[in-house]
Amino acid sequence: MQPVHTPFLDRSFSTITHLADGIVPTILALILLYFGTMRSFLMMGLGCSFGALVTQGLKRGPFAHMDRPFMFQDALVDLPWVSGLELNHHFSFPSGHATAAFNMCFALAVLIPGRFRGIGFALLAGLLAYSRVYLSQHFTEDILAGAVVGTITSLLVYVLLYRSSYSTRAWLDRRLRAS
Repeated sequence: MQPVHTPFLDRSFSTITHLADGIVPTILALILLYFGTMRSFLMMGLGCSFGALVTQGLKRGPFAHMDRPFMFQDALVDLPWVSGLELNHHFSFPSGHATAAFNMCFALAVLIPGRFRGIGFALLAGLLAYSRVYLSQHFTEDILAGAVVGTITSLLVYVLLYRSSYSTRAWLDRRLRAS
């Protein structure tokens, strides 16, 4: 999955991968808490939190033995390594960045109106997840599993907040600050 490496792509992926750090969806959730409704805050906040809990439980539980590409550096002699990165060693499966990317982009697709928003946010989530493979932080199966965890956990939160009998609660549409 890494056929082309250039200095421009190395810098680009080294930068954009941070959009899927846990801090970015946290900041977005706090912005939604202040400027949006409780429902929008919970869509972002619960989706990302639930996804992170599931991912960390899997990483540190049944898949704790799964190491990252760096641990196989001697066997992966043809793999290009981006210089200047701190490469992690353990807890590879599933990718937390991929989970966060899919949680965050799913929430944004729900919250931002537009006809083709879902496609755009899905492509962004895929690009953010792919950055982890490009940077040799994860294997492909790690980001695919993270994408599945992120999508499923966000879908469950979406169903709760928008489609279940719970979704009719009036407080979900209240704003923290008066307009």
